Amino acid sequence: MVRRNLGQSTRSIYMGLACISLTLHILMAFFCLSVLQSACILPTSSSSTSSSVPRIDPVSHASSSSSASSSSNKQQTNHQHGERQKPNVGTFDHKGNGSFNEDTEKEKKLIGAGKMIANERGRSKLKELFKHSLYNLPRPELQQYDWLLRLKTDAEAEETESEEKAKGDPITSGSDWQSTSEEEGYDKVTWTREKETHPPWLRFHLGISRWELYDRKDLNLAQLTHYLATQRILGAVQKKGGTQLKLLVSFPNYGQALLKPMRQSRDAETDVNLFYFSDFERHNAEIAAFHLDRVMGFNRIPPVVGRLINVTTDIRETTTDERLSRTFFTSPAGNVCFYGQCEYYCSTEHPVCGRPDVLEVSLATMLPDLSLAPRRSWRSPWRRSYSRTKLAQW
Repeated sequence: MVRRNLGQSTRSIYMGLACISLTLHILMAFFCLSVLQSACILPTSSSSTSSSVPRIDPVSHASSSSSASSSSNKQQTNHQHGERQKPNVGTFDHKGNGSFNEDTEKEKKLIGAGKMIANERGRSKLKELFKHSLYNLPRPELQQYDWLLRLKTDAEAEETESEEKAKGDPITSGSDWQSTSEEEGYDKVTWTREKETHPPWLRFHLGISRWELYDRKDLNLAQLTHYLATQRILGAVQKKGGTQLKLLVSFPNYGQALLKPMRQSRDAETDVNLFYFSDFERHNAEIAAFHLDRVMGFNRIPPVVGRLINVTTDIRETTTDERLSRTFFTSPAGNVCFYGQCEYYCSTEHPVCGRPDVLEVSLATMLPDLSLAPRRSWRSPWRRSYSRTKLAQW
């Protein structure tokens, strides 16, 4: 009997607790529903008039502006009669609209914020980055032997001129060098020792120092990149050396650039089972490396630009390289293609094709010739190995 009574009492206790918890849950549900309903109810006109931030619409704004103008006229007349009144900015008129001063202040803030956003959008982030103090650290003054190329002094120029006269070489007077090969497609230019007469690529060569290839603040950098992207191509030959196809193109004022064609689309992914050297060289990697080098502040990669060229008029009709000219053909799709001669990917299975003639390429500025600017070269410690068994040094 005792066990039965205890069992019944515990059951009744459990039932009571369950009922209490159920009622509490129901009360909480009703409370949440009431809160949600009150939050979703839109404020009435009376509540909107008592709010501190009035809503501005064209009609109310016009009425508030007219009332404000009338009140300002009244204030002027009262001030003329000697009565001084202080404007109450925080009050509202009898129609339920905010005061004109608050509306205009908020509009000014919105307009100012819009102007700031527009200025930030129009401002170059790269220029702002280059204004940072880390990009403007003081540098040691460059000495004469720190430059890769330099212009001759007056004494040196007179000495070389006298030597050439003694040898009987026909030269022009002074330090001018005039081009007479205009009929070959080159521009007839006169270069003096004045910097303004030099083409952009020559200014770039004269600006190469021991520490960097170019000065970031030099305006010639923009001129050089524009020159690479717009100047017509006079000739194109295949560059010797290297593992993949590269062309050496010439411009009207004796400038040269290294051309790498677009071999595959940007979103093409390399097969993970290929060796790391069994892949096309990407032309846009050259462009990305140049800009990344600028951002990091090294300035040790020659300027590179992207450009669209015509395979027929810019390469096929201008080339003097017989090895390259033999590799041109028209694909079944009607596109003009070529493949050149090199160690990797220079075959009919891996052609470079236009669409049908247009081809995207990268153009990198060439460094001065070794005969003009002798210099030492070091192998990169991060160079890759082209062997399937021997690993790279790193």
